Amino acid sequence: MRGQVILQNRLEGYALTALFQGFPTYAVAVLAIKLMGAHEIVGERGGAAIFVVLASIVHALLSSWLGPKFPTFFRQGGYEPLFFEPGLSFSEKIAQWRVKPEASVQLVSNLLLMSLLAVGVVSFRQRFIATVLCAGFLRGAQ
Repeated sequence: MRGQVILQNRLEGYALTALFQGFPTYAVAVLAIKLMGAHEIVGERGGAAIFVVLASIVHALLSSWLGPKFPTFFRQGGYEPLFFEPGLSFSEKIAQWRVKPEASVQLVSNLLLMSLLAVGVVSFRQRFIATVLCAGFLRGAQ
């Protein structure tokens, strides 16, 4: 029974770390890669989603292993000890993390950065499609 509680606590910690710290980081990275026009990851069908999920999982596993050993290095956005607190439920971990000033700064900055990159990706893509369509129309008119 005690082993199940420890395993559940670790899985909750990994899930929260991946969801709230890894996922936004790698989603922003994919948007930046898409904006730069590098199609190695984002060009394949499902490639971006697979990259974000796998990178978030690896991020959660590595940061939870290295975070307690190197707390000064993983202080900002890498490891949150509250996510691995055994005395708290899953929802209590989220509730207590949300009220921390660092968490709100992290959430707001991630939101703004992702929004800005999403607008850039959409604007760039629309401009590119319009250019291609105009070029094709002009070629057809000749």
